[in-house]
Amino acid sequence: MTQARVRIQTGDFDLGAEVRALYETDHGVGAVTSFVGTVRDRHGAVPAGQSGPVQRMELEHYPGMTEAAIESMIDEALRRFDIRAARVIHRVGPLEPGDQIVLVAVASAHRGESFKACEFLMDYLKTQAPFWKKEHTPEGARWVDARVSDDEALARWGIAAGNAAAP
Repeated sequence: MTQARVRIQTGDFDLGAEVRALYETDHGVGAVTSFVGTVRDRHGAVPAGQSGPVQRMELEHYPGMTEAAIESMIDEALRRFDIRAARVIHRVGPLEPGDQIVLVAVASAHRGESFKACEFLMDYLKTQAPFWKKEHTPEGARWVDARVSDDEALARWGIAAGNAAAP
């Protein structure tokens, strides 16, 4: 298994293997916090004219740009928090309800820093990561903004909306 901090991939991931890779060679790790997001069968906020369940979704990204943006935020998490390692895996391509879509895992000596850094990275991914999403419902397919604008989440970390790289 690769030890890359950021992976964008079509295939699924093994949560246990990914978490284990963060601590098995670093005996200074006392905590690993992870977040796994899954594809829902409904819209986060139901757009006008869309009421049916999400049957499938497709997620696209711009190779190179997406990884660089996420790498930058991992660098920022390493500066802000006392953590030893972090990993983000995000799937793209066609996905079904119930599929794993994202993993954020953070290793630290103690749980507090690990929890904070994991939440920091997840807030960034939900609000700023450059992904494009197409939802398929009984009414048809439509592109939706994959980023959820949550100015409150960004403000908690001192990040201006639309400028996730700014400390």
